[in-house]
Amino acid sequence: MKLTLRIWRQSGPRDRGRMVTYRVEDVSPDMSFLEMLDVLNQDLIMRGEQPVAFDHDCREGICGSCGVVINGRAHGPERTTTCQLHMRSFADGDVVDVEPWRAKGFPVVKDLVVDRSAFDRIIAAGGYVTAPTGSAPEAHATPVPKPDADVAFDNATCIGCGACVAACPNGSAMLFTSAKVTHLNVLPQGQPERERRVLDMVEAMDQEGFGGCTNTGECVASCPKGIPLASIANLNREFLRASR
Repeated sequence: MKLTLRIWRQSGPRDRGRMVTYRVEDVSPDMSFLEMLDVLNQDLIMRGEQPVAFDHDCREGICGSCGVVINGRAHGPERTTTCQLHMRSFADGDVVDVEPWRAKGFPVVKDLVVDRSAFDRIIAAGGYVTAPTGSAPEAHATPVPKPDADVAFDNATCIGCGACVAACPNGSAMLFTSAKVTHLNVLPQGQPERERRVLDMVEAMDQEGFGGCTNTGECVASCPKGIPLASIANLNREFLRASR
């Protein structure tokens, strides 16, 4: 395939960015989107130009490091991570716009790279347990009802990629924060900090400059791990409970 890429280029956080047009050829439909960017960067390096900076690590849809807005959609046209998006989702001759996450809480570092350390600070505010858990316990040693275990597992799948923030018209981090709160608050090990956890994590979220949630649902539609909208409702209940 031959593609026309319009990519956001920005030298640094304080520089003025702009969209730059590139053309790539011989793109295999079996390439991932990041592999296609690798091909572009190799061509740019060979021409003595600066390669496009973008985040990546495991490239297996697990770490959550990758993430760009493709044609206006977080992670692109498929409900998956950017590294697991394959070029067969596009057609020969397509024009593809590639931009970084757009949110106050995710300032641009360079090109497509954004600073997502705000998520780390939200987790540091309460996304942990202080009860000594020791080594892995014997099976069924700590009774956890099956529905609670399912809810905890569903929310623990959050990889912190930030697609929910990028997709939200308000730049809200409610889905991410609710996943981290719900994951721990339904388990026995998370009970000692249950109330403090939700209050501290919501406060940290607000301090990072993320917007408020208005239940548009764009976060859920873009989440590659399928975190449910019910998690946000649960966060609201937990917050009200802790605020009494």
